[in-house]
Amino acid sequence: QVQLVESGGGLVQAGGSLRLSCAASGSIFSIDTMGWYRQAPGKQRELVAGITDGGTNYADSVKGRFTISRDNAKNTVYLQMNKLNPEDTAVYYCTAVVREKVTPLSPAAYWGQGTMVTVSS
Repeated sequence: QVQLVESGGGLVQAGGSLRLSCAASGSIFSIDTMGWYRQAPGKQRELVAGITDGGTNYADSVKGRFTISRDNAKNTVYLQMNKLNPEDTAVYYCTAVVREKVTPLSPAAYWGQGTMVTVSS
């Protein structure tokens, strides 16, 4: 089994910054993709940013403000969020597509429990 644990959420004023972290642990052979989604109240969950060995991708709404990065040695993904605005308020979820040691040919997606980010105006 694999666990994803997020940290770094909180309350920040508009224009401020936060850095989210997500560490994967368990019986991990390798991780294909890591990323961040968010879900605002009353809205559907949406992709914020993703990262693979081949590169990164971002939602249009966060391009130029958010940066996703990854430490493969620590199985950890980060999301640096700058110039935050109230529309960024949401629960942020980490996700990873993981190949476990017992089933390296069958990747599976895992989700963290979510961390709340609140941006005040």
